[in-house]
Amino acid sequence: MVLEIDLSGKSALITAASKGIGYGIADILAKCGADVIITARNEENLRKAAEDLKNKHGVDVYWVKADNTKLDDLSNLVNFVEGLGGVDIFVFNTGGPKPGNFMDLDMKDWEDSVRILLYPAVYLTRALLRRMLDKGWGRIIYSTSVAIKEPMVGLVLSNAVRLSLAGLIRTLSKEVGGKGITVNGIMPGYILTDRVKEIAIKRAEDRGVTVDDIINEIVSRIPASRMGSPQEIGYLAAFLASDYASYINGAIIPVDGGLLNSSL
Repeated sequence: MVLEIDLSGKSALITAASKGIGYGIADILAKCGADVIITARNEENLRKAAEDLKNKHGVDVYWVKADNTKLDDLSNLVNFVEGLGGVDIFVFNTGGPKPGNFMDLDMKDWEDSVRILLYPAVYLTRALLRRMLDKGWGRIIYSTSVAIKEPMVGLVLSNAVRLSLAGLIRTLSKEVGGKGITVNGIMPGYILTDRVKEIAIKRAEDRGVTVDDIINEIVSRIPASRMGSPQEIGYLAAFLASDYASYINGAIIPVDGGLLNSSL
């Protein structure tokens, strides 16, 4: 008998999923049989991603154009999901805030980072959790960053504000863990996405070197000697979404090729 992750009959909402890590997660969840709802700001990218997922996996794929930072978009998304009867799996994924050092950033940048990283996670979780509680089963997964474990130079907003999600994961997991719902986090390391390219460009400009120099420097610090793929985040998300992970609750797990240096 082959042990397989089978999410058939489950539905999943993945935010910011037209490309990058969000798409990688949606791709693997759909491969495991889950029907998926994906969101993104760019309608063209979203349509293409939804078509690709449908053609590859044959599951039901819905898409909703939504900007995580806009309340009206979040409200419309919740209404759409409610119209489908809610979801079993919620994966919160989002783009990162503006790169920069502390004195390079103003208070608007800090406010924007909360709107990107924290507010939509709380808003959507509150709205979607009710159905999960009624069903007595649910999976909530937050995609964060290794920056919440070891701060990264030049990413002060991400380092500081993403920590709030760690607090949310630990707290919420205790509140709903006895009700058939698990709450966990994934800490991606360096994954081949547009966000990593943005960080590399900023560092190259600051240091007066080439982007390739920065990429090579990053890879040299990863024991796996490469960056990860978005689908490699998806594999962990699929496991956490399955019944096999029913006793994993309140965990925040790195997927970083061994990048983190801390013992715990």
